Amino acid sequence: MSALKKIAGNWLGFTRRERRSTFILLVIIVCVLSIRYIVPSRKIKIEEIPVDISCASFLQDTVPKPARNRAIPYKVSRQAASRPLTDLNLSDSSALVALPGIGPVLSVRIIKYRNLLGGFVSVEQLKEVYGLPAETYDLICKRVFADSLSIRKINVNDAKYKDLARHPYFKKNEVEAILKYRQLSGRINGLEDMMKNHLISEETCRKIKAYLEF
Repeated sequence: MSALKKIAGNWLGFTRRERRSTFILLVIIVCVLSIRYIVPSRKIKIEEIPVDISCASFLQDTVPKPARNRAIPYKVSRQAASRPLTDLNLSDSSALVALPGIGPVLSVRIIKYRNLLGGFVSVEQLKEVYGLPAETYDLICKRVFADSLSIRKINVNDAKYKDLARHPYFKKNEVEAILKYRQLSGRINGLEDMMKNHLISEETCRKIKAYLEF
C-alpha cells in the first residue's frame, strides 16, 4: 500500500493542484461523451427547413442552364436569310462590286451589257458577260434577280438601223432583212411574221422575243 501511495503521490510528476485539475477535466469529458450517446440526436428533415420561395426562384434564374445542341444547317444562316437580293437592272457599280467575285472591271462590263440588252430578263444572262467566270456566276446567281418589267423594248416597225444593230442578239444580216422587209412589205405583225418570212433565226427569236414590241 505504501508503494501505491508513493506512485499515486508522484502521479506523472504532477503537483497536487495539477492532478486535481486533470481529474476534473477527465470527469467532464466522460460526462459529455455519456450525454452524447445516451440522449439521441434529433435529425432535421429537409422538409422542415423553411424556404423563401421568391429567393429560390431568383437563384434558379441565376443558375446557367446547359446549352442545347442545336443543329444549324450549313447552307442557310440567319445572315444569309436576311440578306436582300440585288436587282441586276437597278443596281449601280457599287452594289455590284459588293457581290462576291465582282470587281470594278466586271461591274462595268455588267452595266455595259445591261445597257446593250435593254435590261436583264433573267439571271442566266450574266453568263453572256465577257470575262465573267463560271465560278463567280455560281457565287452570285442566288443573290441577284432580274426585274423583267424594267427592261427597255424595241419597236420593230419604228426602230432605225442603229437601234436594231446595237442589240447583241441581232445579227447584221437579220437587221438588214428586217429593214428591207419593212420597206417592201410594210408593217411586221409579230414574231411569227418574222419567222415565217425568215427575217430572224429560231435562236434569235428565242433570245430576242422579250425585247421586241410591234
